[in-house]
Amino acid sequence: MNNAITEAAKAVIRRNTEEVQGGGNFALFDELFADDFLDHTPQPNCTPDKAGARALYQVLRTAFPDFHATIHWQTGDGDRVTTYKTYHGTHRGEFLGVAPTGRKIHFETVDVMRVQDGRITEHWGVANLFSLMQQLGGDFAASK
Repeated sequence: MNNAITEAAKAVIRRNTEEVQGGGNFALFDELFADDFLDHTPQPNCTPDKAGARALYQVLRTAFPDFHATIHWQTGDGDRVTTYKTYHGTHRGEFLGVAPTGRKIHFETVDVMRVQDGRITEHWGVANLFSLMQQLGGDFAASK
């Protein structure tokens, strides 16, 4: 039973990564994320709720219209799924105060999402945003 729960949870996370983040399907976002979603590690200037996650995804898709991820691996423990992935995109819109550069970017993330009743209810994650800002030439890229 536990394995079936884990495999179903992995499928939900893959759909979010591929179809919402990678495809911009925000109708599916509304289906996949629980209304009481809680992000334990929100990005700067983002609220730790469903609206904050949606806003972050929209900012990423605006800044990087071809935003998509390569999932390297997923592992599960019951209703929690850990995913290691690399995001890719082309910088076509402003991102964290950096004007569009046209540069191709990539950065790694590791996150854990809890899926209950087919919906994402919680998130914990770490993204290598320093690497991303270095690639974009952000103000702090050269600081030591």
